[in-house]
Amino acid sequence: MTTNKIGLIAGEGKMPIYIAQKAAAKGYEVVVAGIKGNAFAQDYPNAAVFSIFRLGQLGKAINFFKSNGVTRIIMAGRVQHGSIFSNIVPDLRGAKVLASIKSMRPKNILSRVIEEFKKDGIEFASSASFLEDFLPAKGVLSSRQPTEEEQKTIEYGFHIAKQIAGMDIGLTCVVSQNAVIAVEGMEGTDRCIRRAGELVKEHAEKKSAIAVVKVARPNQDNRYDLPVIGKGTLESLIAAGFTVLAFEAGQTLVMDLEEVVKLADKHKICLCAI
Repeated sequence: MTTNKIGLIAGEGKMPIYIAQKAAAKGYEVVVAGIKGNAFAQDYPNAAVFSIFRLGQLGKAINFFKSNGVTRIIMAGRVQHGSIFSNIVPDLRGAKVLASIKSMRPKNILSRVIEEFKKDGIEFASSASFLEDFLPAKGVLSSRQPTEEEQKTIEYGFHIAKQIAGMDIGLTCVVSQNAVIAVEGMEGTDRCIRRAGELVKEHAEKKSAIAVVKVARPNQDNRYDLPVIGKGTLESLIAAGFTVLAFEAGQTLVMDLEEVVKLADKHKICLCAI
């Protein structure tokens, strides 16, 4: 019988599901704390234990992992940033932590949560644990290469995205000819892309190179909020009418990479790790 255990705080999406699958395949007992409305028991058939928690139930979550003998956990999956204003039901310990946070920036909240778990001997591992093959190295992944104009636009977008990421605003921007069309806020990457698409359709008088660029934060803490793209990101690009998606190499997780590349090639999208 295995003695290896790994805890998982699971949000929305495939990322935590894949982590649970791969960890279990390597012989780990996977203990899952699913965030209510984001993670569902039927998606974790290989979990040794699965329980649902509301955002803010910090003491309950810590006691859950401790009672299951877990000392190392992974936090993965989307939780809409707007939930911090509408969906938090804190327990006593969670309320004390929230009261101690001066700024409700995601980075500040998650850092304090990690500190609180550490007080009880529980450490956080990288969000990319068990998913190392999901981090493409630098290069163009699609059949279509960027044009010279697109390459310049990508480089400009990378510069802008790094700045907004450093201010903890978002990780994605949409740019064209040294102009910023949209930056990601609390709405998330997909809505940012679609909003940019609406702006371009309403106001663009001529076609020009447009790039969607996603990056990691400067000095990214890999224990939380790593940049992630997947088929949904590509579908948002297609809906917006954009044909260039660039992301930071070695720092961005790509879910279902083969399917993403096939979808990019089908729609003649340039997909590159930069």
